[in-house]
Amino acid sequence: MDVLLVLTYTAFSIVVFKVFKLPLNKWTVPTAVLGGIVLIGSLIITMNYNHPYSEVSRSYFVTVPIVPQVSGQVIEVKDVANEVVEEGTVLLKLDPVPFQAKVSELEAELREAKVDLARATKLAARNAVAERERDQAQLLVDELAPKLEAAKWELDNTVIHAPSRGFVTQVAVRAGIMAASLPLRPVMVFVPLEQRIIIGWFRQNSLLRLQVGSHAEVAFDAIPGKVFMARVEEVLPAMSEGQVPAGGKLMDGATLANRVPGRVAVKLVIDDASFDEFESLLPGGAFGQAAIYSEYMHHVAIMRKVLLRMSSWMNYLFPFH
Repeated sequence: MDVLLVLTYTAFSIVVFKVFKLPLNKWTVPTAVLGGIVLIGSLIITMNYNHPYSEVSRSYFVTVPIVPQVSGQVIEVKDVANEVVEEGTVLLKLDPVPFQAKVSELEAELREAKVDLARATKLAARNAVAERERDQAQLLVDELAPKLEAAKWELDNTVIHAPSRGFVTQVAVRAGIMAASLPLRPVMVFVPLEQRIIIGWFRQNSLLRLQVGSHAEVAFDAIPGKVFMARVEEVLPAMSEGQVPAGGKLMDGATLANRVPGRVAVKLVIDDASFDEFESLLPGGAFGQAAIYSEYMHHVAIMRKVLLRMSSWMNYLFPFH
């Protein structure tokens, strides 16, 4: 944009010198040069502050780690990688034999305990046995019933289902692998199908111009030559550079001091109908650029729009391999 402005001003100056036949001397030429520096510099500074630009923007997505509720050997993995599945779709199965054996054992014990309870109840009614024996039989039934429910729950969880509508990607689990019920060892990564999250990282200098509802535009590296209309949905209220985690140590200026100012995260929502044909093709994590147009000095916004489109056209050029 600065080159375009310089060329435009140069052309305008040449026309003025030609039309008005101004002499080229030590007064007119420096005046034209300094005037151009002041004029172009003022326009660029005004544009940068009132219509902020982020060269670091990205499409983010949330992942759900699939962790089995029980530990066991994987016996079957469904072929659903990178395919959209509905909530409840079977993703993989664990060997149910040890869990079924436990259920069968508890069912047999519970049946026997209920028979003993019925017998003790009849005998206690005829005062043939003490009430304590009937109470002990009832206690055994009460203990076995929840154990059986827990065993059935474990058996049901040998089949792992999709938590919502979405897809699993980069599936590396295979039959024969031991799946552990540990939060740090998920067997799959599930991506729910939700609204695409576009985050633009803007410099703090323009914080006062980052307002919810402002018009914005987004250009992705993966879609050269295209710029999509968007709006500011939210300005995130915290930055990682100032985070203080809970712990047993006090803050130390020597170790926690961070001279990197950090950037403000702004959530953008694309509301351009022309984006629909590209949305299914754009992978999560796609990189791009974004610009926000505030209500201040809105006439200067045309410069930012031209600059963003020039950057989008430059995406056609990339290193040869």
